[in-house]
Amino acid sequence: MWIDTHCHLDASEFDADRSAVIARAARAGVRQLVLPAVGPDNFDAVRGLAHAHGFAYALGIHPLYVGHAGAASLAALRAGLRAQRDDPRLVAVGEIGLDHFVPGLDLALQARFYVEQLELAREFELPVILHVRRSADTLLKHLREIRVSGGIVHAFNGSEQQARAFLDLGFKLGFGGALTFERALQIRRLASSLPLEAIVLETDAPDIAPQWLYRTAAQRAAGERSRNEPGELAGIAAQLAALRGLSAPALAEATRSNAIAALPRLAQVLPDSAPGRLA
Repeated sequence: MWIDTHCHLDASEFDADRSAVIARAARAGVRQLVLPAVGPDNFDAVRGLAHAHGFAYALGIHPLYVGHAGAASLAALRAGLRAQRDDPRLVAVGEIGLDHFVPGLDLALQARFYVEQLELAREFELPVILHVRRSADTLLKHLREIRVSGGIVHAFNGSEQQARAFLDLGFKLGFGGALTFERALQIRRLASSLPLEAIVLETDAPDIAPQWLYRTAAQRAAGERSRNEPGELAGIAAQLAALRGLSAPALAEATRSNAIAALPRLAQVLPDSAPGRLA
């Protein structure tokens, strides 16, 4: 059984065929998804989908959305975490973090929301799911000051030194479609060389499509889609297994254990399946 630790199943890209997407994922052996929120507007959506389909979810305010948020959004997050604190399907605070890649963002505002949400994660004793783009060192600085119970660094693309620093703080690192590109040398090297217990798998669907779904700008202009799906996780996992010289069942068992270590409540909501079984 594969676990997709980061999937935006509530995204509008799936509105036309969400049930079919879920069915394809199940046929590919992807039996559990973690659905992170991006802001209060989709708290109910991710929770509803998780309960309807047996998945897990996280509540948080994404750094790209803080410009439209305010004190009311943080209050809504606190209220949501309090209301659902006994829900085993609520596994983390996320997606939260910092984005230093997109130009023109208010970095001070991002940092304030990030710190506030780390404090909430500590208050409610939940791990976090972190967004990191060119911001690893600043994320780490705040994590050293506000200790939380670990979590997942989503779509990790930093240095080995930064990877080790996150691991030392109890985090796992998320790897997905980017590792399928032969030119992604740093990501592939880290995915191959980091300790196996450091790695969890993810798609970030509908984003970060693997190499076989990539479309050029001309193809996209012609209307061709490159939508990622949770069912693609099996193919991503096959490439990671090949990079590491592992069998698919061995990788499935290891990444399942790693996901539970990062998000302990997952253990309560996983479908009945023997560890590592590709059901």
